[in-house]
Amino acid sequence: MGIDPGLRRLALGTLLAAYPGPVPPDWAVGLVAEGLAGHTLFGTNVHDLAQVAGSTAALRAARADVLVAIDEEGGDVTRLAHATGSPYPGNAALGAVDDPALTERVYAAIGTELAALGITVDLAPTVDVNTADENPVIGTRSFGADPARVAVHSAAAVAGLQSTGVAACAKHFPGHGATIADSHHELPTVDATPAVLRERDMPPFAAVVDAGVLSIMTAHIRVPALTGDGPATFSQAVLVDLLRRELGFTGTVITDALEMKGAALAAGGIGPAAVLALAAGADLLCIGARVNAALVERVAAEIVAALGDGRLSRVRVEQAAGRAAMLAAATRAAGPPALAPTDLGYAVARRAVRVEGEVTGLGRPLVVQLHAAATMAQGRVPWGLGPHLAGLEEIRVVAAETDAATLRGLAGDRPIVLVGRHLHRLPGGAGLVEALAAAHPVTVVEMGWPGRWRPAGARAFVTTYGASHANGRAAAQALGLAD
Repeated sequence: MGIDPGLRRLALGTLLAAYPGPVPPDWAVGLVAEGLAGHTLFGTNVHDLAQVAGSTAALRAARADVLVAIDEEGGDVTRLAHATGSPYPGNAALGAVDDPALTERVYAAIGTELAALGITVDLAPTVDVNTADENPVIGTRSFGADPARVAVHSAAAVAGLQSTGVAACAKHFPGHGATIADSHHELPTVDATPAVLRERDMPPFAAVVDAGVLSIMTAHIRVPALTGDGPATFSQAVLVDLLRRELGFTGTVITDALEMKGAALAAGGIGPAAVLALAAGADLLCIGARVNAALVERVAAEIVAALGDGRLSRVRVEQAAGRAAMLAAATRAAGPPALAPTDLGYAVARRAVRVEGEVTGLGRPLVVQLHAAATMAQGRVPWGLGPHLAGLEEIRVVAAETDAATLRGLAGDRPIVLVGRHLHRLPGGAGLVEALAAAHPVTVVEMGWPGRWRPAGARAFVTTYGASHANGRAAAQALGLAD
């Protein structure tokens, strides 16, 4: 006997899927017509802006209230500009500038572009308080380490995005900023008391709830005092008691991607993870980036099976699907406004640059970029000073496979500008920089989360608070090297 069509449609109404390539395949469009809540767009779905607009129109032709989501944070996490880097600085740069009105303008500009392309949900802003310098997945995606500052900018970002008719999704509840592991690969643990969470991690979420945020994303992190051995995504204590009852959130709870190891391994697969998330109080389930029709059908079938065996109540699933539909209703009326000014992000990035030391008189230095692996959230997006240099020689090396003497030999009598991301935790990075600076004029450009480390002997230390296209140009300009 096949799956009940009504229950299948109900289950589909809680799912946010994805598809490969720049054109939505027939199955992706067909599932929308059959009740799928929507799709998330990734870099593989973006060839150019006209193509994206065509894709969203095709999905909307299948059902007018389809949700089309994207991770467009600005800064290091961009899908629209994955081939070049974002023209906007990210949250860390905005927090460094510390002008909430400017943060609102930047997010309004991002929202304006998304709305013009037919995208209805931005899986942003990241409102985590980055309290761990070693955090491998948040870092420059955060407005900073101070809860009050992060709260103010988080609310401003939500106001800016939602002024364009695009729903904001504040993430990652109840706070991913104190982790030193990446939930894409494992289940991180935040061993904090509820009192610490309320003081350190909750202020930004309270601020975005007060600002009327339409959706909030869960974190695949373990907080033993609240979640036991499982992630927050599967915890009623987090999603119902804390988020809904204590903070008063009435919008749509969206899960982080259930294919991530922090959820899938904990549950025994994406289908069981979907059931656990719904039972805990999540409404819209992001399946992940690697999705096909068979996976969507398996997850929907698992939800229907859970309705039959008592793991899920129909009332809970109807509530979840209703909140997903409510999110769609709040966004689908948005028309395409005029495109945003293109120079705003570059101007903001210039204001974010911080220079410690002396950067004048560099002449024509050798520019050395240290390789840094990208996280899954970032993807393989170009970064660095290269696109902005006026005919200067640039080389790229792996810190752990390079020695200072080799770089000195390549530079000759030229100074070196060394460009990196998260140099304080890059394998071999700090040692290479300090060995080089001990015997050669070195200027360091830090394009990741700067941390507290500063290299002994360096001529200057330049912090950009991000590695977007805008941040790279701002650094090149600050050094007098831009074309």
